[in-house]
Amino acid sequence: MRILFVTATRVGDAVLSTGLLSHLVERYPDARLTIAAGPVAAPLFAAVPGLEQVLVLEKRRWGLHWLPLFARTVRHRWDLVVDLRGSALAFMLWAGERRVMAKGDPQQHRVRQLARLFMLDPPPFPRLWTAPHHDSAAASLLPPGPPVLAIGPAANWRGKQWRGERFAALASRLTGEDGALAGARIAILAAAHERKQAAPLLAMPGVIDLVGKTDLLCAAAVLRRCAMFIGNDTGLMHIAAAVGTPTLGLFGPSPVKQYAPWGECTAVVEAPSLPDALYRPGFDHRSTDTLMDALSVEMVETAAGELYRRAAGRPALAIVEAAS
Repeated sequence: MRILFVTATRVGDAVLSTGLLSHLVERYPDARLTIAAGPVAAPLFAAVPGLEQVLVLEKRRWGLHWLPLFARTVRHRWDLVVDLRGSALAFMLWAGERRVMAKGDPQQHRVRQLARLFMLDPPPFPRLWTAPHHDSAAASLLPPGPPVLAIGPAANWRGKQWRGERFAALASRLTGEDGALAGARIAILAAAHERKQAAPLLAMPGVIDLVGKTDLLCAAAVLRRCAMFIGNDTGLMHIAAAVGTPTLGLFGPSPVKQYAPWGECTAVVEAPSLPDALYRPGFDHRSTDTLMDALSVEMVETAAGELYRRAAGRPALAIVEAAS
């Protein structure tokens, strides 16, 4: 059986689609999978069971990116084509079954929207597959020791990025003598070009600097070893939730209902108000400063403590702590 799975360009959306992909892997264990994804998200799928190939879908103006993908897939007969980008591609290919994503309900989480494509209830949890070399690299970057608090201080848009100074104050409180994660190590994860956003945290003594040192699946393996992840609404946040790490997402202008972290032990804390400028005509999202200043360190500390206590009995967390 051959399956074509067309998924997202952005990392976060691609991670959320892996629940549906996991369903297909389990339902058709002998299938050969071809996965098409954007260049940034494509590495997420390198270790998927039954993978035949990953096709990189480079976005082009006027929808011209579909032509190379059509050329690479039209010669095959597909038993199932799943198109989560709502294109006409599935209807142009020789396929036994087609499932094409329509525009989703903005009041419904993306995971639920995707599950409706196969009428799955409850929706399958997002999950990521790693290879042994990812886990070996993670063990080298994060050796056994006290529990680790992972922080993701960056974001691809300044408006949804909580200030680095507040992340530093939060990490200091949580890992201090009276903190919820007293004595924990602090690991900072971000892409190499996001080092400036992480600077206030990197200035703290003893932090584990992983900025620019992991690819997506190595980051997943690192996060699997952590006691908790706290970060902005980003692909990294969704990766943390997908590998089962207790995950606290910080939200401001992005839609919580659609993009809250999805998992058994996740939570969000949302800025209680947003600047009026966000809703005015002529607002320039490219030049805005952060829109999350109404989110205080105290609010996030309280939410993190509640999540950590809720997660304390989970086996994965107990294993991390037992390594100390």
